[in-house]
Amino acid sequence: MRRTVYEPEHEQFREVVREFLAREVAPHAQAWEKAGIVDRLVYQSAGKHGVIGFNVPEEFGGGGVDDFRFNAVVAEELARAGPGTPAFTLHSDIVAPYLTSLSTQEQKQRWLPGFAAGELIGAIAMSEPGAGSDLAGIRTRAEADGDTWVLSGAKTFISSGINSDLVIVVARTSASPIRGHRAFSLLVVERGMPGFTRGRNLDKVGLKSQDTAELFFDQVRVPAANVLGEVGRGFYHLMHNLPAERLSIAVSAVAGARAIFTCTLEYAKNRTAFGQPIGSFQHNRFVLAELDTELDIAQVFVDRCLEAVVAGELSAVEAAKAKWWTTELQKRVVDACVQLHGGYGYMLEFPVARAYLDARVQTIYGGTTEIMKEIVGRNLGV
Repeated sequence: MRRTVYEPEHEQFREVVREFLAREVAPHAQAWEKAGIVDRLVYQSAGKHGVIGFNVPEEFGGGGVDDFRFNAVVAEELARAGPGTPAFTLHSDIVAPYLTSLSTQEQKQRWLPGFAAGELIGAIAMSEPGAGSDLAGIRTRAEADGDTWVLSGAKTFISSGINSDLVIVVARTSASPIRGHRAFSLLVVERGMPGFTRGRNLDKVGLKSQDTAELFFDQVRVPAANVLGEVGRGFYHLMHNLPAERLSIAVSAVAGARAIFTCTLEYAKNRTAFGQPIGSFQHNRFVLAELDTELDIAQVFVDRCLEAVVAGELSAVEAAKAKWWTTELQKRVVDACVQLHGGYGYMLEFPVARAYLDARVQTIYGGTTEIMKEIVGRNLGV
C-alpha cells in the first residue's frame, strides 16, 4: 500500500539514514550486542551525518528541523536494520524535546551543541525499583539548599544509563501528598557530579546493544541552574512529551514487524516441505494473509497519527491506542513468523529469533499495554 505521509525530502533523508546504518552500525552490531553497549563514537558520527541532532535549532549546531516525520524515518530504519543498533530514538525522540522545549537560553548554550553533535548522550530517569508506571510512587527526592538541590534516591531500567552524559531525573521536590502532581520536578544530572554513580549494566532478554542501567544519587548537589522547566511542573512536562514518545514506539513496532514479515514471506516461498514451498499450504498462506492485512491497517493508523503530531493535534488517547495496538501486533507477528520458520526460528543466527527477544519489551516500556488501555478507557468515561 502506497504511503502518503512522507514528502520527497523525507525519503531522501531515509537514504542517508539507511546508508549510515549499513556503513557505521551493521559491521559492529554483533560485537556491540556481545558487549552489551555501543561505542559512544557512533553517536558523534551520527551527529556529523545529521542522523541525530536534526531537531535541534540551527543556532546550537543542529539541523533546525521540527518535523516528527524525520524522527519516524530514523525509527523505521533502525527497526528494519534489526538487532545491534544504538538508541538513537531515545536521543532524538525522547530526550531532545525536553532539552529544546524546556531549557533556558543558558542551558541551551551549555548542552545543545554537544547533544546535537553526539558528544553528549542523553537519558531520562523515571522508573524506580518500587515505582514503574505509577509515577506518583516515586521516592527519589531533592531538597532545596540555597542555590542547589540535594538529590538522593535510585532509578532502574534506565536506557543509555551507562553511556549517558545528561540524565533528566524525575524527583520529588515537594512535601505534598504522594498523589500531588505538583510534587515533582526535572533535574539534569551531569556525568561526574559527586554522589552520582551507576550500577550494573542490566542483562536484558533483548535489545542487548542498548545499555540499560541502575542509577544512584547520594546527596548529589545539583545546581538550581540545572532545573529543567519549572519547579513543581515535572509531572506536566512528562505528560506533554509522552504522546510523541509512544508514537515513536508505535512507528518502530510496525516497521520492525513488517521487516520480519518480509523476510518470513521470502522464507516461506523458498523453504520446502513435502515437496512444496511451506507458504503454499493453505494454513500458512492464511496466516501470511492475515499478518499482511493487519500490518497494512496498523500502518494506516500510525501514519494518521504522524500527520496529527506534525499538525500539533496528536492526543494522549490516540498515542495510547497506537502504542498498545501496534506493539501487541508486533508480538503476534514475530511469534507467528518464528512458528513459520520452524526450528530455524529458534536459532539466534536467524533475524526472526533475535527479533522475538527484542520485541517483547515493546508492550512494557513507554507505558504498559494495561496503562494504555486505562488511558483509552477513562477517555470513554468508564
